[in-house]
Amino acid sequence: MTATEAGTSDAAAPEPGPASRLVAGRYRLGERLGHGGMGVVWAATDELLARPVAVKEVRLPVAVDPAERDLLRERTLREARTAARLDHPCAVRMFDVCEEGDQAYLVMELIEGRTLSDVIRTDGPLTPARVAEIGLCLLDALTAAHAAGIIHRDVKPGNVLIRPDGRVTLTDFGIASTADDPSITSTGLLLGSPAYIAPERARGGTPEPPSDLWSLGATLYTAVEGRPPFDKPDPFSTLTAVVTDPHEPQERAGAALGAVLDGMLDKDPAARPGPEELRRMLQAVTVDPDAAVAWPPRAAVAVTAHTGGHTVAVRPTDAAPEPRLRARLLAWSALWVVAFVAAAGIALAIRAG
Repeated sequence: MTATEAGTSDAAAPEPGPASRLVAGRYRLGERLGHGGMGVVWAATDELLARPVAVKEVRLPVAVDPAERDLLRERTLREARTAARLDHPCAVRMFDVCEEGDQAYLVMELIEGRTLSDVIRTDGPLTPARVAEIGLCLLDALTAAHAAGIIHRDVKPGNVLIRPDGRVTLTDFGIASTADDPSITSTGLLLGSPAYIAPERARGGTPEPPSDLWSLGATLYTAVEGRPPFDKPDPFSTLTAVVTDPHEPQERAGAALGAVLDGMLDKDPAARPGPEELRRMLQAVTVDPDAAVAWPPRAAVAVTAHTGGHTVAVRPTDAAPEPRLRARLLAWSALWVVAFVAAAGIALAIRAG
């Protein structure tokens, strides 16, 4: 199977692209490889260089007004050009950014392989040692991106490709941001996948490197457990759980990888392991999945409570979100659902056509 940068692959029934469709006078579209909330990916041929490429046709959410869509489109192109600076063996290579009319296209390397989502779905959960190997490669790619000032913002199993030889590639820098860009549009649309959005981003915070590492932790959790760490039936419940609830119990990770995931999924960005510490912990898992991997849990923060005239120290608990936070989460979730439904409608229309 051939898969590339897309949230959902179409391995079962590839859709041919329009036979006469030539993008930017250079890229001849072939079969459709996949689609996601931010666009459709086609296999294509670069007729100038006579080489295969992948072309992402960027399709922005319909739940925003035209002015906002223009801003999103301009930012997407700017961020893609920024991502083109990234040169790492575990990150997809961006070749070109082009426009045709009002439509934007991202041209990148065509990678033979399956998404991590497909691997989990068809082959089942991975072993802790293999998950740690994948984590090390993705960590290196993210560390290189962060050093270049790029925040990915959508690390998830659907954006991780596993090649036939086992090599790992992080894809879909299509909504990646530079360090000074906001993660939420002016209309409140939260970009990313709810189950893999870090708590601080779900609260409306600025995306930063620890946010990507949290998303990486959620991705590795899914790879070893076969389900996301916050597995809820709808986006609002998922975002609420990400902010307020502990992750689902681990059953397959084992003590070593389990300790790594607990650290990565800490609600407090400052309490998560940094890249170097995380690399050390993951390397230990690859050597011995049963090794004792030490990561100090966040210390209990003592607060004072007055009960019946007595003063006691208590550990903070995961309380329900404050009303304003819940309202924000509900608004973001509603917009996310609208965007998802619209994207699904577009995909069905393409298939019907």
